[in-house]
Amino acid sequence: MSRWLTVTSGMNDESARTPRGLFVGLSTIDLAYVVADMPGRNSKITSTAQALAAGGPATNAAVTFAFLGGASSLITAIGKHPLAAVIQNDLARFQIQVHDLAAQSETAPAISSILVLSGGERTIVSANANVFRALDAPADPSWFDGASIVLVDGHHMSVCTKVAAMARSRSLDVVLDAGSWKEGMSTLLQNVTIALCSNDFIPPGCSNESDVIAFLREQGIERGAITQGAKPVLYFDGNRMGKVPVEPTSAKDTTGAGDVFHGAFCYYFSQPETTFVEALKSAANVATFSTRFVGTRSWMEAYAKHGGSADRPS
Repeated sequence: MSRWLTVTSGMNDESARTPRGLFVGLSTIDLAYVVADMPGRNSKITSTAQALAAGGPATNAAVTFAFLGGASSLITAIGKHPLAAVIQNDLARFQIQVHDLAAQSETAPAISSILVLSGGERTIVSANANVFRALDAPADPSWFDGASIVLVDGHHMSVCTKVAAMARSRSLDVVLDAGSWKEGMSTLLQNVTIALCSNDFIPPGCSNESDVIAFLREQGIERGAITQGAKPVLYFDGNRMGKVPVEPTSAKDTTGAGDVFHGAFCYYFSQPETTFVEALKSAANVATFSTRFVGTRSWMEAYAKHGGSADRPS
């Protein structure tokens, strides 16, 4: 199946070919504070800066994909609590089509409190998907209309598993944002074609990167990568293995850099003639650029100002 969706521009009525990504997983409210040091017990500190946006692995990936020029659809749980407007308004800015599986829920969405230290290190406290009862909605065939690629993050695992299975039945690539090992991951992996893993993704019986790659290959996954922060991205593509260098930079905030990497990878891999390794390289450049700014959105203005180049300094 073609990775491309043909859409018509309302401005000039010319056909434009735009990749469409389908993203499945967590939505949160991310509230990031820049602090000089971590607070101690029973203490108060003042932040020097703050950033507020929708967050979550699948959500940030969908936003990145849309920002770079794709059309994003997001399957998630947001609800109708007053705070849900923070998420909804942010996603609307990027014209993301949202399929809210908890649309009638009055539960407050998950809030991630993020403390960012000098140098970009961050500490996160979040309830993640646990604020909603487990979602068990069937996959809707209409979600896949025109889809180029699918990403699942393992949150709302039942839905991720069903969407991945239907995506594979339609010969779509299924990208896994493998941030950590989660219950139900073994079943989900059966329909994953590309695994993009963090260093925190440690399947049972694995103790290092070589073990993880061997494990993924045993699951029938032919392509994958392991991000290591500022260190090179390790990858395997069939029998080929290698490293993608990460450009040195002065990071201000690494929050969401992995999510940006995943969304950018999906966008670039959806381009005609772009290889797996080329998509990894482009995604690494965009993710590195994003760490030069506080929060998960402020990098975008500078990136657009520099003509979409991730090589320019902030």
